Amino acid sequence: MQMTSEQLVEEYRDTVLELHLTRRRMAVLEAENASLRAQLAPESTEPASSPES
Repeated sequence: MQMTSEQLVEEYRDTVLELHLTRRRMAVLEAENASLRAQLAPESTEPASSPES
């Protein structure tokens, strides 16, 4: 199927918009991931309690 120049431009714009939105979502997820890692960090550095005998 041959696309007209206008169709190609529209496809390009749609793709650029989709990429932009994906990058924004990725930035949100990265920030959320960093926040969750920061919350877990103090717990993982505490010494494990040994079972009492």
